[in-house]
Amino acid sequence: MKIKFFTTGGTIDKVYFDSKSEFEVGSPTVLDVLKDANVAFESECESILRKDSLDISDSDRQLIRDRVIAEPNTKIIITHGTDTMPRTAEFLLGIPEKTIVLTGSMQPARFRLSDATFNIGAAVSAVQILPAGVYIVMNGRVFHPPQVRKNRELNRFEDIQ
Repeated sequence: MKIKFFTTGGTIDKVYFDSKSEFEVGSPTVLDVLKDANVAFESECESILRKDSLDISDSDRQLIRDRVIAEPNTKIIITHGTDTMPRTAEFLLGIPEKTIVLTGSMQPARFRLSDATFNIGAAVSAVQILPAGVYIVMNGRVFHPPQVRKNRELNRFEDIQ
């Protein structure tokens, strides 16, 4: 089994530049997380975008969709910024015969106190056991795209009531 990772940027890949006093999207961190975890599965990582999710357009979402459709692997994890992750997930609905999991983090993966490693690990488990479809895996939970939102006050994802 091989898991394909597509990266699109977002907080998970952000780095802090002291001279600018701001964050910018850096290179993908997922391979470092997998290496540090000493995983025992084959994986491949491809960067599609390096954007904050608030800057992702519908044409970017179409690019993501096209890459997922063209990908021969059926187990796909997409790292994505949390602000517009549900919108991108909904854009991917209807792709047949693939299990697609979107995940990200509230803090950059390079931070000591980040949820990135946990969320990537949960996404790896989820992509292996869930049936074909599109899912968001955040905060130890699996969500269906049309029924999830980011709660900015609580800094977590939750079901839409």
